[in-house]
Amino acid sequence: MRFVAFETSSEWCSVALYDRGEFRALEQRAANRHSELALPMLERLLGDAGVTPADLDAVAYGAGPGSFTGLRIACGLAQGLAVARGLPVYGVSSLAALAQESGAKRVIACVDARMREVYYAALERMAGGWREVIGVRCVAPQAVEVPAGDDWIGCGSGFAVYGNLGLKIVLPMVHATALAVAELAAPVLAAGGGVDAALAAPLYVRDKVALTREELERS
Repeated sequence: MRFVAFETSSEWCSVALYDRGEFRALEQRAANRHSELALPMLERLLGDAGVTPADLDAVAYGAGPGSFTGLRIACGLAQGLAVARGLPVYGVSSLAALAQESGAKRVIACVDARMREVYYAALERMAGGWREVIGVRCVAPQAVEVPAGDDWIGCGSGFAVYGNLGLKIVLPMVHATALAVAELAAPVLAAGGGVDAALAAPLYVRDKVALTREELERS
């Protein structure tokens, strides 16, 4: 099986290729240039591997939560590649990808959602992947809950902005990557998982994108 993966939920733009058991990936800090960088990165990745888009069997993407624009870019790229070739698409939680990238076993994945809120989930590594102990939520930083146990490690930009949030160990610079998305998608796609490209969608969690003038004045 061969498939590509996109992850653009943060300031990083990354693309990965799974090629019959081997992973390759490229990553670049993008700021707001994800749409400009992603396709050239994909072309380079495929070219270096001697793979063409016609060789692909599926497409994966980081579904979110994260930057609304970034989520739309990853989903749109996945759909664009998949529709033309009738390929299945699989969306991976960007928080699960963040946990995967951390290398830890019990992770509070937490990213800055702006507007004085964070997206977070508590995830535990199991034999078959990550289990959500606390599902994806969007809350004020002080409302982040940590399950019982003293071995939870915090990862993600939420800790860079709001501090440790009660945890002993945090890794604020860890971010979701296309490589992590590909690692999580591989067993699902190999088992025949995925959906029609038309059904792919970002995982926004929160619909609101900005504070009102009154809310800003009260802050």
